[in-house]
Amino acid sequence: MGIYEELQARGLIAQVTDEERIRDLVNNGKAVFYIGFDPTADSLHVGHFMALCLMKRLQEAGNKPIALIGGGTAMIGDPSGRTDMRQMMTPETIQHNCECFKKQMSRFIDFSDGKALMVNNADWLMDLNYIEVLREVGAHFSVNRMLAAECYKQRMEKGLSFLEFNYMIMQSYDFYALFQKYGCNMQFGGDDQWSNMLGGTELIRRKLGEDAGAMTITLLLNSEGKKMGKTQSGAVWLDPEKTSPFDFYQYWRNVADADVLKCIRMLTFLPLEEIDKMDAWEGAQLNTAKEILAYELTKLVHGAEEAEKAQAAAKALFSKGAAADMPTAELSEEDFADGSIDILSVLVKSGLVPSRAEARRAVQQGGVTADGEKVADIKAAYSTEVFAGEGMIVKKGKKNFRRVVMK
Repeated sequence: MGIYEELQARGLIAQVTDEERIRDLVNNGKAVFYIGFDPTADSLHVGHFMALCLMKRLQEAGNKPIALIGGGTAMIGDPSGRTDMRQMMTPETIQHNCECFKKQMSRFIDFSDGKALMVNNADWLMDLNYIEVLREVGAHFSVNRMLAAECYKQRMEKGLSFLEFNYMIMQSYDFYALFQKYGCNMQFGGDDQWSNMLGGTELIRRKLGEDAGAMTITLLLNSEGKKMGKTQSGAVWLDPEKTSPFDFYQYWRNVADADVLKCIRMLTFLPLEEIDKMDAWEGAQLNTAKEILAYELTKLVHGAEEAEKAQAAAKALFSKGAAADMPTAELSEEDFADGSIDILSVLVKSGLVPSRAEARRAVQQGGVTADGEKVADIKAAYSTEVFAGEGMIVKKGKKNFRRVVMK
């Protein structure tokens, strides 16, 4: 199986241009490809995971990655998937963020000896002459087609500035510049970027000819990958100072049952044969799958030692043997209605929150777990048996725990 077929088998590819040419280049290690990253923070987050893992896979197959930092496009707004205009940043902030990105990317990508490049589109966009852009680039874009793009449709309802309208042109010019400067013949991006990316492919072909060899691939579920980047209570960062290895591990340990095998297939480097065997897993086996996912991704980002520490801490925290050392709250028979108690009452009775309203918010924001499992339903209920013996361990947020038992 070639690397292209592996990407397909892992469920990563959504749509492509020139599939046979792409297959040939990728499988034979001849692709020079880029993926763009917007330097809007000083750390990458888990929403970037799919792109980073893809770059690692393709580089290991002999292809050359270019990590394109959007220092120039960060000066204007990107309307893709957004309903508001992004905040503009100073060149100093952008440069700082770029340096942070490269340090984190180096855990995935080998930048030594020219095996990969990191470039900033400010290097060419900031020097463009407006008249030159209109003549040499703008002439190749149809306003009608641009307005038909989904990313612009969404913004039209609230108002699309001319500044933002230029984003597609700038992104298209990126591919053209990378093609000219570095021989970049392929671009990867999310399925929500298809229109913007096609603009770059078409710009190269119109300016340099149909046989120029520029190709586009979009990744399936990248929109979902972006959603991975944030929980309702905030972002999950790759920087250990922003999100600890333990909390990073717990984020993946708490993915939904329906998503765990999909995440293992897309994001880990476990052999497909091994993953295929997991497809039949259900029930308690899915918890094992979540532990595998959490360990593998924590190891990838923070190293094996931190992954082992996080896994050991998680097991100790939620094991019955370690529960005796935790603050304990007791429930009485009167706390149960028809033999069960809902999670909101558990949170209030345990003293983790002062009211049911706050308990509701904690659950809805994804900040509550019971015996290591994220509680997503405010109506979740538990029988008296759950609290017998050493009881149930309830967690709110990162540091608030209670062992909840029957009197």
